[in-house]
Amino acid sequence: MLEATVKKILQARVYEAACETPISSAPFLSRRFNNQILIKREDLQPVFSFKIRGAYNKMAQLTDEQKAKGVIAASAGNHAQGLAMAAKLMGVKAVIVMPRITPDIKVQAVRARGAKVVLKGDAFAAAAEHAQELIKEHGYTYIPPFDDIDVVAGQGTIGVEILRQHSGRLDAIFIPVGGGGLIAGVAAYVKYLRPDIKIIGVEAEDSACLKA
Repeated sequence: MLEATVKKILQARVYEAACETPISSAPFLSRRFNNQILIKREDLQPVFSFKIRGAYNKMAQLTDEQKAKGVIAASAGNHAQGLAMAAKLMGVKAVIVMPRITPDIKVQAVRARGAKVVLKGDAFAAAAEHAQELIKEHGYTYIPPFDDIDVVAGQGTIGVEILRQHSGRLDAIFIPVGGGGLIAGVAAYVKYLRPDIKIIGVEAEDSACLKA
């Protein structure tokens, strides 16, 4: 299973949309914790987050028929912008269902990348439910934010870059956790090649979904 995931990561199509981001030193944090701390600069992606990797790779696996009908997602965050950009690059219609409470700046950012925004409900659950209704009505393909092997493989390319860019000693990689797609992809690749490196997930104390 792990070998199959690593193979998918190595075959992932991300660089038609994403860029290989650098690893930067963090001198202040290094002094504070008396250690060498490096930062993977995914904020330098065109959509300012890693989400473009998984979204584009997932869309690259779709059939021509699926692309012709369009794609859809329920998201109020970075996945929405990543999918909007991926769809625009491929010339595919994208619909993003967002809760009505989504900040206007995020709504406009998605629209600016060519996606149609549908505001529905006061919470994510209502937006996700409406997305499923639109799928039944229009035949859109749902692009999940994390729970999908192609999305995970796209995010896993970050692990490929880390090991290629930093060949020296690496004790641990700290990875933010929300849905888990990023840590799943990076951990799969890194642990396969370098089982000595610790993978440590970091999540918000008030939203500790992985720990729960």
